[in-house]
Amino acid sequence: MTATAPHFGPTPSTPAMRRPLAAAALLAALVGMVFALLLGGAGPASAHAALTGSDPQDGAVVATAPKEVTLTFSEQVAVDEDSIRILDPDGKRADTAAVPRDLGGGALTKYGVSLHSGLPDGTYTVAWQAVSADSHPVSGAFTFSVGAPSKTTVALPTDQAGGGLVGTLYGIARYAAYAGFILLAGGSAFVLACWQRGAGARSLQRLVVRGWMTLTVATLAMLLLRNPYTGSGKLADAFDLDGLKAVLDTKPGAALVSRLLLLGASALFIAVLFGAYAKREDEREKKDLTFGLAIGGTVIAAGIAGTWALAEHASTGLQPGIAMPVDVLHLLAVAAWLGGLTALLVALYRTPDIGAAAVRRFSRIAFGSVIVLTATGIYQSWRQVGTWSALTGTAYGQLLLVKVGLVALLVGIAWISRRWTARLITGGGGAAAEATTATEAGKSSPAQASESAEDPNASGTADASGATGASGTTAEDPARAAQLARQQAAVATAEKKRIRDADPDRSGLRRSVLAEVGVAVALLAVTTVLTSTEPARTEEEAARASTAAAAPAAAGPVEVKLPFDTGGTNGKGTVRMEITPAGTGANELHLWIDGSDGKPMDVPEVKVALTLKSKDIGPLPVVPARLTEGHWTAGDVQIPMAGNWKVAVTVRTSDIDQTTIDKNVKIG
Repeated sequence: MTATAPHFGPTPSTPAMRRPLAAAALLAALVGMVFALLLGGAGPASAHAALTGSDPQDGAVVATAPKEVTLTFSEQVAVDEDSIRILDPDGKRADTAAVPRDLGGGALTKYGVSLHSGLPDGTYTVAWQAVSADSHPVSGAFTFSVGAPSKTTVALPTDQAGGGLVGTLYGIARYAAYAGFILLAGGSAFVLACWQRGAGARSLQRLVVRGWMTLTVATLAMLLLRNPYTGSGKLADAFDLDGLKAVLDTKPGAALVSRLLLLGASALFIAVLFGAYAKREDEREKKDLTFGLAIGGTVIAAGIAGTWALAEHASTGLQPGIAMPVDVLHLLAVAAWLGGLTALLVALYRTPDIGAAAVRRFSRIAFGSVIVLTATGIYQSWRQVGTWSALTGTAYGQLLLVKVGLVALLVGIAWISRRWTARLITGGGGAAAEATTATEAGKSSPAQASESAEDPNASGTADASGATGASGTTAEDPARAAQLARQQAAVATAEKKRIRDADPDRSGLRRSVLAEVGVAVALLAVTTVLTSTEPARTEEEAARASTAAAAPAAAGPVEVKLPFDTGGTNGKGTVRMEITPAGTGANELHLWIDGSDGKPMDVPEVKVALTLKSKDIGPLPVVPARLTEGHWTAGDVQIPMAGNWKVAVTVRTSDIDQTTIDKNVKIG
C-alpha cells in the first residue's frame, strides 16, 4: 500500500506566499506604468542639433534667385545628397542634387546647396534632414520667395525625423539596452563584491543572463532599425542590406557593432562566473579567480559603457575629451547601484542564504556609487544646461529636475534600508539562528526538522520510527526513495524560508529595497527620455538665433513724407506714405499724393520698392492699387526681416514725366 506524501510548508493562500507574489505584482505594475507613460506621451525624438541660421532666411523675399542656399547648425551633422532639398512652387527639385558643400570651419557648421540657373519667381521650400553628432536624426523645413510670394504645391512636413512606429520601437530598444546593461554589470558586480556564494544561486544566474540577453537583443534591434530611424521611417527598410552597410560606416553603427563584440566577451565572463567560479572551493584559488574576474569584468563593463559615450551626448558639444570618460564613470556607477539593488532584491526574495554581511557590503558600494553619480551628474548638468534659466525654461532642464528629485527620493529610501541593515546586523540573531538550526536539522532529516518546528514536544522516538519506516520503504522502492528525498529537501527549504520571513528586520529590508527598485525603474525611464531630448544649451542657442532672425515689430506705423517734381506740367507734389505695423512679416501700405495746392492729385502710375542693402535684399517691388482720388493702397506687403530699409517711390505724371524719390526708414 502506497502512502500519500504529506504536504509541508505554507500554501499559496498563506501570507508568507502572498507577500512575494504581491511584491512581484507591484514591481510589474511599476514597470508597466513607466512604459505607459513613455509610450503614451511618446513623440518624435527632439532634435539635438538645431538650425541656427540660413541664407535666404525663413520667409525672406529676394529680388533674384540666389545661386546657393546655405544652412547653419549648432553642432556637427552628417549629410548626403538628399539631406537638403530645395523645391520650386510646383514641387520639383530646384537644386543640383549634389552632396552639400561644407562651408564651415572650426566651431562653425555650415552647408551650402547650389541651385539651377534661371529659376522663376515664386515661393521655394527648403526641406532638410540630417543626423546630429550625438546620433539623433534632425529635420525641418522653411520657405523663401523670389520676386514675390506665390502659391506652392509643396506641403511643409510636420513630422520630425525619428518619429512614428520606427521611432517608438527604437526608443523601446534604447530603454531595454540601458536596463540590460544595468542588470548584467550590476548583477555581476554584486556577486563578486558582495556575495560570492551567490554565484551558485539560480535566481541570480537567471538575472544576469537575462540582462545579457536583453542587452544583446536590444543592440541588434537598434542596429537594424538605425537605417529607417535616421532615414525613411519605414519599418521594411530595417532589412535593407545597403542601408545596413551605410549604418556600419557611421559612428553610431560602429559603436553598436563594438557593443556586440564586447557582449561576446561578456558571455565568456558569465560562463566562468557561474561555472568554474561557483564550483571552486579552495579559498586561495577562488581569491585569485575573483581578482581576475573583477579586472576582466570591469574592462568589459567600461567598454560597453564607452559605446554609449562614443555616440551620445558626451561625444559632442563642450569638452568631449573630458565628457566621455565622465559619462563612462556615470554609467558604471548607475549599474553598480541600480543593478546591485535589483540583485539584492532577488536575493532577499528568492534565496534563503543571503546574510547581513552581504547587505552591508552592498550598502558601502551603493554609497560610493552615489558619490560618483553626484560628481559626474553635476558636471554633466553644467555641460548640457549651462544657465539657471535653461534649467527651468527648457524640456531638458525640467526633465533633469525630475531626475534629481527621483535620485533624492532613492537616496532617502536607501537611508531607510541602511537602518534596516543595521538592525539586521545588531538584532537579527534570533530569527537567523533559528533558521540556521532548522537548516542543520534539515540536513539530517528535513521531515524531522519540520515536525520539530511545528510541534516542539514531539518525541525523538516517533521521529526515529518514522525514519526507520521510510528506510524500509526506500529499500524496496528506489524511485520512492528519490521522491522522498526531493520532498524532504523542499520541506527544509520551505521551513527555512518561513523562519526567515518571520524576521521583521529582514522583511522591513525587503520592503525598502522593493521601493528602491520601483523608484529606480522610473529613474531609468526618465534617463532614457533625457538622452532623446534636445540639450538645454542647444535649445537656448536656437531660440536666440530665431529671435535675432525675426526681430519684434515696431510699436506703431511708420509715416513718410516725400516731395517730388517730375519736371512736367503739374509735376510737383508730395507723397505721404504709411506702413502698418512696420514690422517683419505682412504689412499694409497706404499712399496719398497731394498736388502743389494741397488737394488730392491723381497720377497715371505709382510704384514702390523696398531695399535692405545691409543684407543684399531687394528691391522688393510693391504695386499699390488705386482706392480713391489721390489714395493708393497695397495689402500683404511682406518684409522678411528687421532693418534700415530704403523705401523708393516712383511717380509718373504723364507719358514721359516721372521721378523716383526715396528715404530710409527703420522697420522692426
